[in-house]
Amino acid sequence: MKRKKVVTLAGILSGCLLGSAAIGAEPPGNAAGSETRLEQIVVTATRTEQDLESAPGSVSVVTKEEIDKRNITTVDEAINIIPGVITTRGKGMMDRMSAITLRGIPGQSRTLVMLDDITLNSPYAGSVFSVGIAPGSLEQIEVVKGPASSLYGGYAMGGVVNLITQMPEKREFTLTGGYGSALDSGNGMENSRRVAVSYGDKFLGKFKVYLHNDYVGTNGYRSDFNVQSSQPTAGITGYSNTTDYSGAARYRIGDKGKNGTWQDNLTVKTEYEFSPDTRVRFTFLKSSGEYFYDDPATYLRNSSGAEVWTYGTVREASFLGANGGSDQYLYGLAAETAFSPVKLKLNLGYLYQASSWGSTPTSAAPPNSATRSGGPGKLSDTPAGAINADLQASLPLLDRHLLTFGGAFRSGWAHSKEHTLTNWQDENSTAAMTYKSKGTDRTFALFAQDEIMLLDKLTLFFGFRQDWWETFDGYANQVGSSGYPKNYDSRSASSFSPKGAIVYKPFDQTTLKLSGGKAFRAPTAYDLYRTWTTSSGITYAGNPDLKPETTISWDAGVSQGLWEGARVSATYFENYISDLIYSTSTTATWKDKVNAGKAESKGVELEAEQKFGKQLRLFANYTYSDATIKENSAAPASTGKRMTDVPEHMFNVGADLEYGDFGALATGRYVGKRYGNDTNIDTVNGVQGSYDPYFTVDLKLRYRITSWATASLSVSNLLDEHYYSYYLAPGRSAYGELSFKF
Repeated sequence: MKRKKVVTLAGILSGCLLGSAAIGAEPPGNAAGSETRLEQIVVTATRTEQDLESAPGSVSVVTKEEIDKRNITTVDEAINIIPGVITTRGKGMMDRMSAITLRGIPGQSRTLVMLDDITLNSPYAGSVFSVGIAPGSLEQIEVVKGPASSLYGGYAMGGVVNLITQMPEKREFTLTGGYGSALDSGNGMENSRRVAVSYGDKFLGKFKVYLHNDYVGTNGYRSDFNVQSSQPTAGITGYSNTTDYSGAARYRIGDKGKNGTWQDNLTVKTEYEFSPDTRVRFTFLKSSGEYFYDDPATYLRNSSGAEVWTYGTVREASFLGANGGSDQYLYGLAAETAFSPVKLKLNLGYLYQASSWGSTPTSAAPPNSATRSGGPGKLSDTPAGAINADLQASLPLLDRHLLTFGGAFRSGWAHSKEHTLTNWQDENSTAAMTYKSKGTDRTFALFAQDEIMLLDKLTLFFGFRQDWWETFDGYANQVGSSGYPKNYDSRSASSFSPKGAIVYKPFDQTTLKLSGGKAFRAPTAYDLYRTWTTSSGITYAGNPDLKPETTISWDAGVSQGLWEGARVSATYFENYISDLIYSTSTTATWKDKVNAGKAESKGVELEAEQKFGKQLRLFANYTYSDATIKENSAAPASTGKRMTDVPEHMFNVGADLEYGDFGALATGRYVGKRYGNDTNIDTVNGVQGSYDPYFTVDLKLRYRITSWATASLSVSNLLDEHYYSYYLAPGRSAYGELSFKF
């Protein structure tokens, strides 16, 4: 079946190739051969402007035009066809545990994500504040793969993703609305809707303003099944036999309902230009959203045909899903100026997570068990915040040097609380507090980089950053448990992160790159202070004495232009990771976090692109990753196993067609088998909790009705691939949209 699906997409691409001769008969207004390869400017790789081919290391760019050509609702979807990028979004926009992984170094806390150079990683667990980031508000996304702590400090072990919001140069107004739903299988996104409005203007040639409001929502689909280890008792029918991810017998008895969500995002951005070299920018973003489950279902029936919601030790609460939501804010102030020949940049940011809550039903012996109509539950909430300050200067020296240097400061805090709920469906029905933890961290840093144009075709980059990190105000209270509350002593650590790179252009169409460096991730408040006990009595304890994780990495690559419109590239990379944080069992009921692990990640990234004028672009890329645990005293059984969430093979293919007022983009994504268990025992596919290999095709058709109106039709998962990415992944769905731009 999968081979047939791959062949189907190959047929689409072949048809496009065969049709290129017809496309060569250009529509009015397009002249064949008139395309000029324009330089793409990036800033993230060096903190200064570079054209893409001259930037050190492995850098990829996604433009606003490329975002608009795809049916994208979340930022991580915009970069999921870049080689070396793994996005773990198991059930579409409802997934609140999604992460971006670069270069085979798993975990969101090991990839730095920024918005306009402001760090978005949360101090609580390293996950990303969403803070109102609507894909439609972005001008460009820059992805720098490889260690980046020499410029950006913590989190940047696998690399950096920088989201750059747009700023208008003239008056423009856009209004977009769309609706879609599932096709055929019934497990696609149902009742998906989106409304977006934006306004941008430039006044008196100096003052710019940009406003963007974006609402997205869906009723979702039934993604989360009720799978039990105990077989329904005699006389009960309707269940189906299945297994867990390791092959043990299980029974599917129902589902938790349709998992829906909504998100409301607001962007406000202003800029004033005092002179061509001096400007000040203010940014405000707000994001509010919720996720929920609706209409849980039992498949069980008794001998009379009546629904069965409980048997043996299985409670009705096991059919119920969690609800939750968040409110997040970002404030940014940036300024830049020049005192010839020095350029200065100042960036200030404040991220505030007013709430990030989740309510779960209690599953206990009656009468202390939740039901569909209410009953006891638990509320978890984690307010958090972070202050960022960054000052840099760039100074050309001796004609062939560009020195960039500066300092950075970041302070983050997180408070986590848990309360019982008298009604799990009402997050305001809080009763007794059962848990509380908190902590604060603070980082000071100095960095420097020298860009040396050794020869006209050879440029060297050398840089380093010294980070001084400290944590304090650590506290945990498992209410009613022996030994609590606990206050933790403050502690500090430092990390030196060097990096070097070479860019060599021996010929006009040839670029050779070599880079290597060290990066780190300091332990988060969750690692240090979050201690909790399961209902079965096992305690998972934070460890305030954890050290930072580190990686020493290098890569080498070549980019080669061939005939007109054709370019290929290849990159080899290696990562050597130390002091990985793991949980180890000190007793049968106690697990401590320790720096116990070492791992290696090695791989290859291949890319190819062929353009036929401005009308047709074909592209393909492939990633091979060998990511393996080499040492783990906390979990010896994981030694020699593959790292979690890193597939061995991935490839992407696509065809981008523009012909007159018509446009189409078809993309195909293959993601190989991943493991969710560090001992790799999850070998069974097609069951809840498994991470299956899959190949999906997405298609978006566009038609420009007038100069100011465009209609589009998208089909996600066109071939209706059925697979699990822990949850059952979304099936085929269609989405129509109208966009007006004035």
